[in-house]
Amino acid sequence: MNVSQRSARPHGRRLGRSAALLVALLTTTSVAGGTAFAEQDHQGDQSASLFRLAPRDPMAAVAAMQPSWNLGNTLDAIPDETSWGNPLTTKALFDHLRSQGFRSVRIPVTWYTHQSATAPYTIDATYLARVKQVIDLALADGLYVEMNVHHDSWKWIADISTDHDNVMARFNSTWQQIAAAFKDEPRKLLMESVNEPQFNNATDAQKTTYMNELNTSFVTIVRNSGGGNKDRLLVLPTQGCTPSQPLMDDLNAEIASLHDRNLVATVHYYGYYPFSVNIAGGTSFDAKTQKMQADTFALMHSEFVGKGIPVYLGEYGLLSEPNSNTVEQGELLKYYEDVNYQARLNGVTSALWDDGNYLDRTALKWREPDLMALVKTSWATRSGTASTDNVFVPKSGPIAAQTITLNRNGQWFAGLWQGDMPLIPYLDYTLNGDRLTLTSDALTRLAGDRAYGVNSTLQVQYSQGEPWQLHVISFDKPVVSAATGTSTALTIPTRFNGDQLATMEAKYADGTNAGSSSWTAFQAFNTAFAPDYAGNALVLKPDFLNALKDGTPATLTFHFWSGATVGYQVTRSGTTVTGTAS
Repeated sequence: MNVSQRSARPHGRRLGRSAALLVALLTTTSVAGGTAFAEQDHQGDQSASLFRLAPRDPMAAVAAMQPSWNLGNTLDAIPDETSWGNPLTTKALFDHLRSQGFRSVRIPVTWYTHQSATAPYTIDATYLARVKQVIDLALADGLYVEMNVHHDSWKWIADISTDHDNVMARFNSTWQQIAAAFKDEPRKLLMESVNEPQFNNATDAQKTTYMNELNTSFVTIVRNSGGGNKDRLLVLPTQGCTPSQPLMDDLNAEIASLHDRNLVATVHYYGYYPFSVNIAGGTSFDAKTQKMQADTFALMHSEFVGKGIPVYLGEYGLLSEPNSNTVEQGELLKYYEDVNYQARLNGVTSALWDDGNYLDRTALKWREPDLMALVKTSWATRSGTASTDNVFVPKSGPIAAQTITLNRNGQWFAGLWQGDMPLIPYLDYTLNGDRLTLTSDALTRLAGDRAYGVNSTLQVQYSQGEPWQLHVISFDKPVVSAATGTSTALTIPTRFNGDQLATMEAKYADGTNAGSSSWTAFQAFNTAFAPDYAGNALVLKPDFLNALKDGTPATLTFHFWSGATVGYQVTRSGTTVTGTAS
């Protein structure tokens, strides 16, 4: 990731991209190819030399890297390896990744904090040795490694339009030193020219020129550095690592002009922007989001893979962290299931961006085992999902039958279970095509004493893949109360009553949008507002409050996943903010 604002906590959100980059995407190689090469590589464990070999064919080598994982917020952290909340990297980490089925790791490296700022731009020898030590630990585990020049992209490379000669001199010196230090590493080490390159104060045409200049210089330097670098796989990005057709066209032309068969294209994918950050009503992994995802991966195939150019999806994920509650859990799971399917379908090798929010690197345990189980399954097959993972039932009164739609994803329905007990067809549920209906009697039993929240969880079993969970939740319509605060925060007392917040809409009386995201009425989850379930509150944040017109009431509508909506009116007068239920 390229982010100018970072938290020292690995669980903080890693946002800070433009909308154009946010819509960036890319993914993995075919399952059959990736699995086959992974098996060949594993068989080579008996021989240290064979263990370190990579196929000579670039397509086969990149396929053998599937699946991949990012050592994010570590050697790319500013200023040091542990500055952004992750522990020092150990052999045990790579042992664990290998045991979990990963076949490669991307190791982002930021160099400028360990490099002289003036010519000859010398990289600190101790830091260079530490980078080499980490890379060698991964290689010794039989993993492929992809390393790069990371946050340097926005710290100094971005100034190329106003400081061209110095930027190029520093870039060239940086890669001359890296290439020399790693020239004798095995071919399982790949080098990437620059992460998410961006260029300030430049026209589109100039940006294309700068991108080509950097990539060409990188290839020339590495190829002329001797040793294994003469035919090492070199990874070239689009501008911003964005997978738009014009930028991929540019990279395609640049690769063709270099006449080098050992080149790999790279882009990143963080999904459809409104869904990725939950803004503009993008609460669901809906048909529009799915189509954009499928179209983007198909474009990756037609631009590169179909022309014999391997694609390494250097980063994928969402712009909101999986444990932030920004994207509803079931919708998040559908995204991760599909993104890996699209990668497999289009022959793209995918690297999960992990800044510490997926793998607890101290305990070496996944923070969300269900998510990772689905991700790992998606490397080889599909998992069925459904239109929802939540079934809301009223806190009191009769409970009606409810119907959900199954998304089979090529699987067949194999039953509905509660723990180790199967539910009974016709008595507990009926299935009509893809419409699964839970009977009134079954839901009444599953709701139990109807305490607010999840009363029971069911598993929809499919013929293959991970089961899909259905949570039976008792709720009442949420209730909000009057509040007074400042433009730094307004904390609204809230009785959620078992419900879950989906989004917030904000408008003025004249119908215009209110808040910081003026282009949409539906504000950004966790940026403009956030639920505090433990504190029984809804919190309006300064990003939203400071954008309100002074003295002009704004009407808010809180949308909940049960379908309930709750109105509220908020007014900012100077730094004082008041709110009342409407």
